[in-house]
Amino acid sequence: MTDGDNPGGDPRSAVPVRRPRPAQENWRGIAVDPDADRSRAEDTDPAAVARLRARSRALLRNLLHPHRRQLAVAVALLLIQNVAGMAGPYLVMLGIDRAIPPLQAGDAGPLTYIAAAFVVATVAEYAARRGFLVRSARIGQAVLLDLRRRVYRHFLRLSVTFHERYTSGRMVSRLTSDLDSIGELVGGGIDSLVLAALSILSVAAILLWLDLPLAAVTLLAFPFLFWLSRWFARTSAVAYRWTRDTIALVIVHTVESLRGIRAVQAFRREPRNQRIFTRVNDDYRRASLHAFQLIATYSPGVKLIGNVTIAAVLCYGGWRVLNGHAEVGVLAAFLLYLRRFFEPMQELSQFYNSLQSATAALEKLAGVLDERPEVPEPARPVPLPAVGRGAVTFHSVSFGYYPQSPILRGLDLDIPAGQTVALIGPTGAGKSTIAKLLARFHDPNTGAVSLGGVDLRDVADADLRQALVLVTQETHLFGGTVAENIRFGRPDADDDAVAAAAKAIGADEFITALPDGYATQVHRRGSRLSAGQRQLVAFARVFLADPAVLILDEATSSLDVPTERAVQRALATILRDRTALVIAHRLSTVEIADRVVVLESGRIVEDGPPARLVHSDGRYAALHRQWLDSLS
Repeated sequence: MTDGDNPGGDPRSAVPVRRPRPAQENWRGIAVDPDADRSRAEDTDPAAVARLRARSRALLRNLLHPHRRQLAVAVALLLIQNVAGMAGPYLVMLGIDRAIPPLQAGDAGPLTYIAAAFVVATVAEYAARRGFLVRSARIGQAVLLDLRRRVYRHFLRLSVTFHERYTSGRMVSRLTSDLDSIGELVGGGIDSLVLAALSILSVAAILLWLDLPLAAVTLLAFPFLFWLSRWFARTSAVAYRWTRDTIALVIVHTVESLRGIRAVQAFRREPRNQRIFTRVNDDYRRASLHAFQLIATYSPGVKLIGNVTIAAVLCYGGWRVLNGHAEVGVLAAFLLYLRRFFEPMQELSQFYNSLQSATAALEKLAGVLDERPEVPEPARPVPLPAVGRGAVTFHSVSFGYYPQSPILRGLDLDIPAGQTVALIGPTGAGKSTIAKLLARFHDPNTGAVSLGGVDLRDVADADLRQALVLVTQETHLFGGTVAENIRFGRPDADDDAVAAAAKAIGADEFITALPDGYATQVHRRGSRLSAGQRQLVAFARVFLADPAVLILDEATSSLDVPTERAVQRALATILRDRTALVIAHRLSTVEIADRVVVLESGRIVEDGPPARLVHSDGRYAALHRQWLDSLS
């Protein structure tokens, strides 16, 4: 994000503008949005990788901070489990070297005490293990719940610009696949990883204490283990970022195909979509296979080094026992501890894939949470005035979705409270852009948009959404009943208020004729209702919400003439006593306006009452004649 130039003057005249990078292809030749997923490119940049890891570690610390006391208890239980587990081979050594000689003389006491100590250590290990698993599971599920809430809440708060470039498939991937990877680690991997690390450190210290010469032989294996582990850590980190990228592409393609299933089937795109899915699915298979191949090299490699080391210690230790330089019990304990040293390292390879996959997922989620809204909430919100809160002003507004292609150029427009203004003009003139700026989906590059005399950048988002409603051509109905969709504008409204709103705009007749009336399920996106019925439900929603300002963006363009007339009657009701901005190509909608503003190339070329403009020799009169000719 960069700041626009503003040499002097009001700092509001320049606001941050995203300059999107051009679309590019990923490493497999599949087109992706470079702003949506950048980890493959960042893998080759050490500084970028460091930033990713630092960002994900900061997120993890923040997630764990509320559970620090529970974590301390879990770590204590893990330490108890580790100490109890480490006692076993030592007790075996005592049994061989200290308890067997007295037993041969008829004294079973030492062996009994050692056996009892072994049982106590085993019970303590079990109890600590069980307590740790229960506590860590609670912490893990709490962290996942918090993370899932954060990501979903953040998606809802991000600007429309973000959602226009960040596909819904990637959002689904972040909330499902990535969180599942973290859940797998939390649910079954992290305790094994921590316990393995503790075991390795504990065993290493005990081996040095038991017999230094034998420990020196063991140390010969360390350079090989270090090299193998370093290679696996470096290559697997890249591999698991690759798997996160490829599974995201699978989800993206699946979601986009199913969302547009009607277009896919209507244009017989099934074979083409299947080929694309096969390609991205094969990419995911290759990525997963590559990760497993790394594990297939690392895990047997650790086992090979461990077995060779055990054989070397057995030979050298046996020679030391035969020459009286070591005791049999020490050699037996050393070998048991040595096996406990290499076994966790093999387990690490099994759990390392969960760790790397979760790390890559955490990096993706941290990247999403680092996204900042491009229309941020004001630090000190200014309340909207009670009087004249519907007055709208565009003051020297310039805006472009791309800096090099401005759409609006120094636009000045005043709309008094309670006035209905129709915006007309050719495609690309800036009509919908004006609506989006007024709804504050974007902020102007220069100039200011105000409501009730207050700059929109100073209005709290909750206050703006309560005062202003946007209705588009594509009316979105949510899964649920008709009443629930009408109540969407005012969730606390009772059934009588919902029915009154529907009656006021003329929707009650068709709603009561539905199988279950207001309780009828509209299904996904209102597929059970016609376009006109969906629009009437949307108008009932607006009437119930009772905003000060209403924006209608091509709200009737997809309707047939009879349905449009019914909607027009509803419009006359909901536009009464409120400010309205009506964007329409059909001039039948314009007839209800108090004022017409004709736009061309981002500038106002005509402005006045429709009755006066239609008798002039201007753009509106020409458009009106063309519209009349189209009706004949």
